[in-house]
Amino acid sequence: MATLPKLLGKEISARSRFFTVEALHLEFANGSQRVYERLLGGNSGAVMMVPVTENDELLLVSEYAAASERYELSFPKGIVDSGETTAQAANRELQEEIGMAAQQLSLLKELTVAPSYFCGSMQIFVAQGLYPSRLEGDEPEPLQVERIPIAQSFELLEQPQFSEARTIAALFLFHQWWQQQR
Repeated sequence: MATLPKLLGKEISARSRFFTVEALHLEFANGSQRVYERLLGGNSGAVMMVPVTENDELLLVSEYAAASERYELSFPKGIVDSGETTAQAANRELQEEIGMAAQQLSLLKELTVAPSYFCGSMQIFVAQGLYPSRLEGDEPEPLQVERIPIAQSFELLEQPQFSEARTIAALFLFHQWWQQQR
């Protein structure tokens, strides 16, 4: 296994309301020195839930995404607030985004996104035993909830608004899990 680079120093190179950029001065085993930049996660992680109804439907939300300047179809997701467990955050986000809570949450996997540049991870859960329960969220408008039969869920891959990588990964992880449950 490769030897980890030696950290020679680090400093904050930029900061905004949402992001902190940290510069890392590294020396590799062969003597090469480089400065790497990474986005520091400003929270305790994130969660994404694959909600499954008793009628074998998946619930997704249509939400405006500023970077792509369009509405994206994805599974409910959000950050873990200070003092929350990931399961508590998952149930809170479900209530805020789809007006449902889950009696059962099953962890599928922890994902990282661009680990070369971003310090953060997301826990992917399957949410079952859904029941009505609504909490006020921080979204600027009500989110549209889409119901997709599990048997037709791979058809989402053909829709342009279903493009967010974590959501696509969650769909494949869910199908693998679903097959094992049957």
